[in-house]
Amino acid sequence: MSTRSVVPFGPQHPVLPEPIHLDLVLEDETVVEAIPSIGFIHRGLEKLVEQRDFQDYVYVAERICGICSFMHGMGYCESVEHIMDIEVPDRAKYLRTIWCEFSRLHSHLLWLGLLADAFGFESLFMHSWRLREKILDMFEISTGGRLIFSVNKVGGVRKDMDSDMLHQFETTLVDMEKDMRELTKTFLNDYSVKTRLKGIGILSKQEAFDLGAAGPFMRASGIALDNRKLGYAAYGNLDFEPIISNECDCYARCYVRTQELFQSVDLIRQAIAKIPAGEISAPVKGFPKGEYFMRVEQPRGEGLYYVKGNGTKFLDRVRVRTPTFANLPAMLKTLKGAQLADVPILILTIDPCISCTER
Repeated sequence: MSTRSVVPFGPQHPVLPEPIHLDLVLEDETVVEAIPSIGFIHRGLEKLVEQRDFQDYVYVAERICGICSFMHGMGYCESVEHIMDIEVPDRAKYLRTIWCEFSRLHSHLLWLGLLADAFGFESLFMHSWRLREKILDMFEISTGGRLIFSVNKVGGVRKDMDSDMLHQFETTLVDMEKDMRELTKTFLNDYSVKTRLKGIGILSKQEAFDLGAAGPFMRASGIALDNRKLGYAAYGNLDFEPIISNECDCYARCYVRTQELFQSVDLIRQAIAKIPAGEISAPVKGFPKGEYFMRVEQPRGEGLYYVKGNGTKFLDRVRVRTPTFANLPAMLKTLKGAQLADVPILILTIDPCISCTER
């Protein structure tokens, strides 16, 4: 007769990139229930709208998360721009799109490295992060920062990229694409990788839908939903389709993210080819009065931004729902019935960002 035991998992663990705590109820080595404890990193960022004017709050929004910082700032700015009926210049929209896809490349390569580290593939981890450094170098050249960029502002962006810089980036991405092909070949074809990922953490299409999963975690269960298709920034002028898999396991989530690397490179290439000349910001007059609800596709999934202004420089409310928060119920579902040794990999397959989630 098997006995039940409760094993605390996290918040400090060699595999986890951020503090997440779970109480795992085990029968022998099998997880029968996972109980999360959420709330280690409250920073009160949403409360700061009462003390920082709506222009300055862009810098606060960026600090919701280091990995997704650009897109947090953009999601907030676009919400305020809709409230104030500000028409952002087309060039600024394309610049935002290029930086968004750099963010996706940066995030996915970081995740692939962490996944490789989780099952002990050290050289694959180093190779992923070596490529990620090239993305951070391009961020540094174009914005001056490597994690927090501060180029978004209400009305557009603060910095431009000239044609020489864009051409240089395109050349770098062509070289990176060859390395990413090699990286992807290993992730998808190596025997040890398949052994650790194939058939592990099954989340069916219906379960992903019912539990409100988001991003690559959801698309790996066969749901073709990508908020970039809404057309925010310059995405409405670019040609792409959501990448999905119907395998519904950890391997499928790895597949979706590796293919999104090449999709991001293609979107950047399209944006560089189509970017128009012109201004990079529009004048901002007055204060926001009204409310707006904005959805963007973060690297990890759907990010929601709600902004409410009262006609003064201080907003009434800013509320952000991050993709990790949306993915927690589905993650708990995949943990039930899993082996204890697979728990770190299953947690990593949602690409958790706990500082995003808890703020």
